Amino acid sequence: MKIYKPKKWLVVVRVISLFSLMLLLGTTVLDTSYSVNINNVNLNKSLEVAVMEENHENLYVAELYDAEATFTGDLTAYVGDCPLCSGILACHPRTNVLESGIYFNDSEYGQVRIVATSSKYSCGTILRFNVDKIGEEPIIAIAMDRGVGGNNVDLLVDDVNYATKNIGRVKNQTFEVLRYGW
Repeated sequence: MKIYKPKKWLVVVRVISLFSLMLLLGTTVLDTSYSVNINNVNLNKSLEVAVMEENHENLYVAELYDAEATFTGDLTAYVGDCPLCSGILACHPRTNVLESGIYFNDSEYGQVRIVATSSKYSCGTILRFNVDKIGEEPIIAIAMDRGVGGNNVDLLVDDVNYATKNIGRVKNQTFEVLRYGW
């Protein structure tokens, strides 16, 4: 069986064509500024392909954290083993928080806190809110559980003492919706 190996000049022509097409379409390969020098040894010519510096990642992150909406409600806290709680979240993936803890790894937002909301906010909704009692940094959380009415939000915490001492009931808390559902 003979294995087909393309000629070097054919590979170079294909790479040049690909970069030319990308330049025509305005597509960039990487987010940083660089130039690629493609040498064609057979024709003794080279093509320099320059990619303009556009920081797509920073633009994406800025848009990711722009609030789509805000609402006001009360913030409370709950634990996975509270009375009438099974420890298993209502939203898919139906995670057992008694084993996995109070955080969820979201594909877009990374490690976020888990909250319970009403069905008014679909599973996977990302919220941001500040609670001075908890810390200076805003909390980014994902709606993964149910059982709360209206605009109220219930933050999953490790133990009851923490819930009562550090959170209790925060009235008229402002919540920002960063993403609606999955």
